[in-house]
Amino acid sequence: MHLDQPLSDKEFNELDKFLMSDRVGDDGMTMDALHGYLTAIAIGPEVIPMAEWLPLVWGLPDDGEPDFKNEKEMERITGLIARFMNEIAITFEVAPQEFEPLFLVTEQDGKELIDGETWAWGFWEGMQLRDEAWQPIRDSNVAPMLRPIYLLGAEEIEEEEMVLVDTPLKCHKLAVELEAAIPEIRRFWAPLRKSGIATVKRETPKVGRNDVCDCGSGKKYKKCCGAEPTIH
Repeated sequence: MHLDQPLSDKEFNELDKFLMSDRVGDDGMTMDALHGYLTAIAIGPEVIPMAEWLPLVWGLPDDGEPDFKNEKEMERITGLIARFMNEIAITFEVAPQEFEPLFLVTEQDGKELIDGETWAWGFWEGMQLRDEAWQPIRDSNVAPMLRPIYLLGAEEIEEEEMVLVDTPLKCHKLAVELEAAIPEIRRFWAPLRKSGIATVKRETPKVGRNDVCDCGSGKKYKKCCGAEPTIH
């Protein structure tokens, strides 16, 4: 299984079927929610390890795992999710203009309307993984771009804001705004994005081999504490 290969239709349906099964919790993510969730992780302020974000996909109590049939099935499903994530990340890296949120489409009065609520909820959940790290964008001129994500995806919105999402047409318009906002959000974080792996900072300057050894001997470091041990 190559991590850089996008999911085939068959693999997409396989993962979709598993996520819709009763082995995943009631709060588990469907494919559109998963796509939003992984998008937030892919473009957000910090790299987040899969071991941290994967348990939330299942929606099980105490971050539990699904009752996989065996080790092979576990590796298969988690491998498909990893590739789904890489597909999103690679699209942003190679051809960001081709990125499209995985929205549902409904029909009303003969018109197709976008239903982006579940996708937005997934994105919002991805933001909550690093809520404090997202604060700089909330304090920036890009902040309005987050509004459709908040209105469609947040667990709770203000009572006076309910009028903004009380019809499928209003939600459709917010989903269109959301899609247009994703490239702007990505551009904001791209130069600031941090690795999730902590780096060790050297508290004291490195001693060069030709510098005087700091042990007080007066000798050069390479002739003193930096000398190769003698093998007898």
